[in-house]
Amino acid sequence: MISVVIPFYNEENTVGKTVELVSKFVDFVIAVNDGSTDNSINNIPQKENVIVLHHKKNSGKGKALRTGFEESIKRNSKYTITIDADLQHDAEYIPKFIEAINNFDIVIGNRLHDLKDMPLQRRASNFLTSFLLSKKLNVKIIDSQSGYRIFRTKILKDILPENKGFEAESEMIVKAARKNYKIGFVDVPVIYGNDNSKMKSWQAIKGFIKVLFM
Repeated sequence: MISVVIPFYNEENTVGKTVELVSKFVDFVIAVNDGSTDNSINNIPQKENVIVLHHKKNSGKGKALRTGFEESIKRNSKYTITIDADLQHDAEYIPKFIEAINNFDIVIGNRLHDLKDMPLQRRASNFLTSFLLSKKLNVKIIDSQSGYRIFRTKILKDILPENKGFEAESEMIVKAARKNYKIGFVDVPVIYGNDNSKMKSWQAIKGFIKVLFM
């Protein structure tokens, strides 16, 4: 069984379509509402294989991911996919992730193979964080900031994030490498719209530094 975790916070224009698209490829969609104050929740399709979990207040992407992972573990999923709710991840690539996970414990979507559409600030921060994590872990990390991933669910209990913000995704890489889990990558397209990212640069830097010195 394959589950996908979709954390969302105020994504009323995109979360419904995201759920609709990914539901074609997986057994369960676990949408985690991280305290949205807009109309997001009413735009999610009501389907038997769609589960919606709620945080009463906005707690951060890391906390939302953990809530979704715990639900996937409880449902005995074989694989757990994570995908963002803003349509910047192409759901059509899910079969490529499922194929790739046969040889790894975690597979991360690599956007850095095609940089022409990636904003310069994103490009620079991703190269830097990926480089520093690679040096720290002695494992080649190509795209540390991509939220498009697939995990063997059985390993999630060992790498559940403690950090509540965006740095949780780097934290999981650190924990996985320390457990000698195999990390692979699959090329995915770069899709950016208005790029109204919820990631605040200074907060993200502080969070990453904390993870780097774990």
